[in-house]
Amino acid sequence: MIMKILSFVHGTGISTSMIEIIKIWFTEDCLVGLTKDGRELKQSLLWYPDLLKADEETRNDYTFMQTGIFWNSIDTQISFESFTYPDAMPSRLQAFFLNHPEINVAGFAKKLGLNASLMRSYINGFKTPSADREREILGYIEQLGKEYTSFGA
Repeated sequence: MIMKILSFVHGTGISTSMIEIIKIWFTEDCLVGLTKDGRELKQSLLWYPDLLKADEETRNDYTFMQTGIFWNSIDTQISFESFTYPDAMPSRLQAFFLNHPEINVAGFAKKLGLNASLMRSYINGFKTPSADREREILGYIEQLGKEYTSFGA
């Protein structure tokens, strides 16, 4: 099935082109869409944990809808537009928190002296930390890792 979709520059609402997705498939960590003009657009499965954990049968049980792809059995929808987002592949910071949902983001932010909402915005891609702020956050993650590995030693 061919679905025509209008793509936008993330956050601007500005139309950039008409995209036709003619096929989708999965890699180990991505959903890939092939466009009619031969481009492969990737979307990280880290953003969609139910799809990441899904078996092949579930992943292949999807429906193209007007604005995206829907997996009814796991109640997951991915918009076509999201394939064009600049953060379709998560940053190192985002990937850490997406891989570790057990971490209390509010508590983590408090230890760093950050607002919890701001930290969540960094993780979800609504805001981008400055290079210095990202280094500070990643440095704290590395520090915690060292503390955890030395615990009980």
